[in-house]
Amino acid sequence: MPTHVKICGVTTVADAEMCVASGASSIGLNFVPESPRRITEDVATQIVSALRGTNVLVVGVVANLSGPDMLALRTRVGLGCLQLHGDEPPEALTLLLPHAYKAIRVATIEDIARSRTFPGDHILVDAFVPGTLGGTGKQVDFRLVAPLAQERKLSLAGGLNPDNIQAAIAAVHPFCIDVASGVESAPGKKDPVLVRALIAALRAADGAS
Repeated sequence: MPTHVKICGVTTVADAEMCVASGASSIGLNFVPESPRRITEDVATQIVSALRGTNVLVVGVVANLSGPDMLALRTRVGLGCLQLHGDEPPEALTLLLPHAYKAIRVATIEDIARSRTFPGDHILVDAFVPGTLGGTGKQVDFRLVAPLAQERKLSLAGGLNPDNIQAAIAAVHPFCIDVASGVESAPGKKDPVLVRALIAALRAADGAS
């Protein structure tokens, strides 16, 4: 089946609609205070409303919120799913399943082992960069994370762009690719040319695999 595409860190209705028209199967809205792509709940609600009636999954990216706070945010905004991108323990995810998954920052084989302790069918891997929660544009080690794609519905993040997406697909065969900075002209501003180029390259890789 075709590899899913999530464009993360969308900050405007116009960018959300452009990503969907270009072929994205999901978009990510970032609620992490430290992120340059953080948006307010009001803007997020506008984006969700604009995409209502489409088949696109709207994912809320959160970090280190309590279970009740995550559930309340998901309900208020109308999110389809949550991506836990902080230091949440496995049990924090259980309350939210099946409409949530954990993001793991990966640098070592121990990180891969830790990822296996989290429940659910889906999991996301991103590159580990000290002092950050993700969105750095640094590429994850494909050889390290490839085995996870055989075990789970793996979303691959970390430094993906139109130039390296075909190599990423060939090496990892993920369920979904997750891209933010690789299709931006500035943090939070998606570039239509880069979005279309990424998805075209991805479809070419799907056809070759």
